[in-house]
Amino acid sequence: MRTIPVLGVALEALARNLLRSALTSLGIIIGVAAVIVMMALGDGARQSIASRIQSLGTNVITVMAGSFSMGPAQMGSGATRTLNAADAAAILDEVPGVVAVSPGLNSRGQIVAPSGNWQTQVQGVGETLPDVRAWPVEIGLFFDETAVARADKVAVLGAIVRDRLFGEHTDPVGEVVRLANQPFRVIGVMSRKGQSAMGQDQDDAVFVPYTTVQKRIQGVQHVSNISVLVAEDARSSEVSAAIRALLRRRHALLPSDEDDFMLRTPEEMATVLTQTTDTMTYLLASVAAVSLLVGGIGIMNIMLVSVTERTREIGLRRAVGARRRDVLGQFVIEAMALTLAGGLAGIAVGVGAAWAVNHLLNWTTVVSVPSVLLSFGFAALVGIVFGFFPARRAAGLNPVEALHYE
Repeated sequence: MRTIPVLGVALEALARNLLRSALTSLGIIIGVAAVIVMMALGDGARQSIASRIQSLGTNVITVMAGSFSMGPAQMGSGATRTLNAADAAAILDEVPGVVAVSPGLNSRGQIVAPSGNWQTQVQGVGETLPDVRAWPVEIGLFFDETAVARADKVAVLGAIVRDRLFGEHTDPVGEVVRLANQPFRVIGVMSRKGQSAMGQDQDDAVFVPYTTVQKRIQGVQHVSNISVLVAEDARSSEVSAAIRALLRRRHALLPSDEDDFMLRTPEEMATVLTQTTDTMTYLLASVAAVSLLVGGIGIMNIMLVSVTERTREIGLRRAVGARRRDVLGQFVIEAMALTLAGGLAGIAVGVGAAWAVNHLLNWTTVVSVPSVLLSFGFAALVGIVFGFFPARRAAGLNPVEALHYE
């Protein structure tokens, strides 16, 4: 018996029990759909992380104040006060590949306007922040080097702060707001940036010269961070190593001393976040794949029942000349047909479910071709593995005994 007649006999047998065949494929449908949705959620999370890392600015290295010990107690990140504006200037002047730097000193406070007030983050930054962070001003201007040198009381609002104080799509340039009970003149509004890689809303902030935060708000000389823009043709790892060596020398650290600062690159942050995401994605996909195995067991069970029900039919086919491999092929094809039909339906359900999660729940999902091929290939493998045993049992029946089976 050739392949096409065997295929026809197998499909005819499945069509006779259409409802049972559909229910048998249900486990495969659910399994394939679950794998696709889990992988789509994981790929979407990676894409979201990548876009948030990109929003920090291209090739940006962040130098942050480090920790120090007080006896057995560790003071935690940001506790040291050794980082200063002179360090930022030295990085710009002495480290090859550095394009711009922006010292930073952050605070929180209530910003008050005639029309309302809002609790927000006050970010003291340098005049080069828009270049370092690739973050243009939407309305007005950013403050210049002169404003930083004089510690002027000028402010550039984030979009969220502008919306809360003055309303959406308004132009607050020239308005006076109060920070730390001091009047600040609004000179601009930043364009919308969205969430950072750590989930913080970057638009919920007000930007002032870092010298203003030092002298007029906190009364300190240090800075808490330095944002460093690296040239496109420079390697971030090499620039990071040069910055570390320079700061250790400037801070007079011995070889045995730990760094009193921390260096972070977008690649490092992306690696940490994507490793966690990948772990969760593979874990969820593995759990979803278990349902494929359960579906395979269901197929094997139904195929065994089918072999028992069709024992006389098998005996009759063997008696009229069908070979063992013809019977084996027939039942393997039946199992494969159930699995592949379930796989195709599962792909449609999985893609639809991913679309629904994206548009109804606003979760980023990305359905990739590899995830679809992986789930479908695994489903096909399940069909072959779990369909072979019932097929082998059917092929091994004795024709004489099968004809007398009741």
